[in-house]
Amino acid sequence: MRNGNHTLHASPPIPTQPATMEDVARAAGVSSATVSRALNKPDSVSAKVLARVRSAVDALSYMPHGAARALARRRTNTVAAITPALDNAIFARCIAAMQRTLSEAGYRLLLGSSEYSAKREVQALEALIEGGIDGVMLVGTAHEDRLFELLERTRIPCVQTFAYEPEGKRPCIGFDNRRAAAQLARHLLDLGHRRFAMIAGLTRHNDRARERLAGVRLALEERGLDLPPERVIEAPYTVTDGRAAFRRLITADPPPTAVLCGNDTLAIGALSQASTMGIAVPGAVSITGFDDLEVAAYTNPPLTTVRIDAAEMGERAADFLVRRIAGEAAEDKVETDAQVTVRASTGPPGR
Repeated sequence: MRNGNHTLHASPPIPTQPATMEDVARAAGVSSATVSRALNKPDSVSAKVLARVRSAVDALSYMPHGAARALARRRTNTVAAITPALDNAIFARCIAAMQRTLSEAGYRLLLGSSEYSAKREVQALEALIEGGIDGVMLVGTAHEDRLFELLERTRIPCVQTFAYEPEGKRPCIGFDNRRAAAQLARHLLDLGHRRFAMIAGLTRHNDRARERLAGVRLALEERGLDLPPERVIEAPYTVTDGRAAFRRLITADPPPTAVLCGNDTLAIGALSQASTMGIAVPGAVSITGFDDLEVAAYTNPPLTTVRIDAAEMGERAADFLVRRIAGEAAEDKVETDAQVTVRASTGPPGR
């Protein structure tokens, strides 16, 4: 494991007398009911009133009543994790490790899911803050400004995972998605492949998917090759979508000799579709994944992929938040390993 440059910080002091909704109402010159509507249903008030309420909220560092009560007690001993999906095995592995670590420290874990929607992520955070949390783990580094405004106003520490941004403003524990994807593409290039295609995850609201696609393009450009738009399909992370995308790509003229997939689930779909079509892997086409799920070693053929340590990210995220909640210094930029794992799904083209 490589650790990037890091800075040690202590949590800011927790205010002892949080502002109330009535304070916000007085500052904004409206009723408490109007403040409630503005915060919970912004479309139900005029833009002018909404601006006044938000200005008062920011000036007073107001937070919902649940979080205010928690701050009065100083601790809830509760940490939250918001992931893009709850049914994704790689996130489940991270959350399980995070929960074990938190439990040992006397904390409980609450979960939220954004379903790859920036708006839903903010809504999930608002609900968790109102319930009372001491810290939160996020996935990736691309989030709405509103989300960070909430965290800064409530002074709740956060840590971003599954991505590494050493020059970023906020704590992160994860790996360089672009570099890992480039290493995977270079493996295929070294085998002699020149016709590439990619089944990427949906890049909108997903910085990890964008970085993996960028890494593949970078590696190809280094060898004087490109990845034209017609050879890239963005798809949800499902086996069914992986099958459909592979079917479209492999029927091109000429077909690709290597198909990189944004994660193992898409790759399993591609392998399944290749088998259905009678296309030999890796004889006719090499297929790669990303994440190294347990099943990747048991597909037919076993899948070449990128191994990431989701459990380590969960453990380190929990440890970071516990330390920051306690006002202790904590390493806020940590790079974890992401290694290409070569198995039988890749080989020289036309073998």
